[in-house]
Amino acid sequence: MAFGFDAYVSGAIAIIPITLSSYILQRFVVFNKEKETIKIILTKTIKLRILVSKTRLAIVLPCYNEEEVLPETNSRLLKLLEQMIQSGVIAENSGIYYVDDGSRDRTWEIIENFNLENSFVHGIKLSRNRGHQNALLAGLFTAEGDVIVSIDADLQDDINVIKEMVDRYLEGNEIIYGVRSSRGTDTFFKRFTAQMYYRLLKSMGVDLVYNHADYRLMSRKVIDCLKGFKEVNLFLRGIIPQLGFSTATVFFERRERFAGESKYPLRKMLMLAMDGITSFSVVPLRMITMLGLLISIGSFTMVIWIIVGKFILEATIPGWASSVLPIYFIGGIQLLSTGILGEYLSKVYMETKQRPLYFIESVI
Repeated sequence: MAFGFDAYVSGAIAIIPITLSSYILQRFVVFNKEKETIKIILTKTIKLRILVSKTRLAIVLPCYNEEEVLPETNSRLLKLLEQMIQSGVIAENSGIYYVDDGSRDRTWEIIENFNLENSFVHGIKLSRNRGHQNALLAGLFTAEGDVIVSIDADLQDDINVIKEMVDRYLEGNEIIYGVRSSRGTDTFFKRFTAQMYYRLLKSMGVDLVYNHADYRLMSRKVIDCLKGFKEVNLFLRGIIPQLGFSTATVFFERRERFAGESKYPLRKMLMLAMDGITSFSVVPLRMITMLGLLISIGSFTMVIWIIVGKFILEATIPGWASSVLPIYFIGGIQLLSTGILGEYLSKVYMETKQRPLYFIESVI
C-alpha cells in the first residue's frame, strides 16, 4: 500500500499520467518521424514518375523541293534533340518527322538516308503535291508524341526556341506560338503588305496571332481536337486560335533562308491571304450589301437632281461623262461583287464534295 491507497486504486490513478505521456510521445515524436518518412517517399515517387514520363517531342517539317537545305536542317535538329534528351527535358523516343509534299527533286531520297543513319528521323511521303497546309496537317496527324512542334525546313525560324516552347508547355500551356520579334529581314513591300493584311483580318473579326506563321507547339490534346475540323480550305493560322486552351508566346528573330528558294511566291501568298479572309469572315459579303445600298441611294439622289435641274432650274449639264462614267463605275462594282460571290461559292462547292485532304504513299 502506498500513500494510503491499495494496489487497485494506485493502478487506476496511474492510468491518467501514463496515457497522457504516451500520447505526447507518439504525437510529437513518433508521428512526426512517420510524416517525414512519408514525405520523403512521396518526393522520391514524384521524381521517379517525372523521370519515367518525360515529354515525348515530335518536330514536323513540311518539305517541297528542299534538297539544298535539308542536310543542314537535319544536322541542327539532331544536335538540338540530343541536347534536350541529355538534359532530361524530353524523352529518348522523341523524333523528327519530314513530310515530303510531292517534291520533284531528291528530297525523299535524302529523307530516306536520314532515316537509315539515325532512328530519330522519320519520313512521311504524300502521293502528290497537296500544298503546305495539307502537308503540315498530314505531319501533325501522323507524328507520334506528347507535344508536336511544326516548323518550316528552311531554317528561317530559330530552332533553339523549341527549348523555350517545351518549358512553357511544362508550365501548363497547351499551345505555344512562335512569333517574330521584328520584320527587319523583309523587304519594304512584304513588310507593308503583311502588316496591312493582319490589320485587315483583325478588322474583319478574324482571330489571328500577329506576326505568327506556322511555327508553334501543340499538345496531344490540342491535336486530337484539331482532328474534329473537316475543312477542305485550310488556314491553320486562323483555325488554331479557335481551339482555345491555355496559350503562351515565345519570340524569335527570323533569319535569311539558309539555302534554296522560297516555295511561297507572290501568287501563293495572295491565294493564302484570300483563303484567310474568305474562310473566316463574311464581312466582304456584307460590304457588297452596303455598297449596293450606297449606290442605290446615290442613284436615287442623282435622279432627283436631274428632275430638279430639268423642270425647276431649267438647266441641263451637257457631255457624255455624266452618263458614261456612272455606267463604268456601276459595271466595275458589279464585276467585283460577282467575283467575291464566286470566291465564296467555290469554297462551298469544295467543302460539299468532302474530298480527302491528302494521301500518304509511305511512312518510314
